Amino acid sequence: MSLSPFFRSPFTDITGGIVSHQMLGECQKQEMQYMDCLEAYGLDRGKVKCADLFSNFHECQTKTLQFKRFMAIRRERERQIAEGKLKGDEKFLNPRIDGF
Repeated sequence: MSLSPFFRSPFTDITGGIVSHQMLGECQKQEMQYMDCLEAYGLDRGKVKCADLFSNFHECQTKTLQFKRFMAIRRERERQIAEGKLKGDEKFLNPRIDGF
């Protein structure tokens, strides 16, 4: 989470995008929603009121749920291989195109 600078100048306006996701970041939308909520409620109340938006933004940054899902799928595939349910070329089949 970033805070606004104590002294605001054209230099801080130019360099402010470096520490945010607004320039070529994939989490632009989540960051703006969180910052708008903080602006509406203030920093102290915003930390409580905007906690769900912060968790969405944090997930976008870290992708921890996506990684956990990937690991669960990998463990299930390894379990099926160990049990003998998947053999030969079936071990490495990709999901169906419409399976997502």
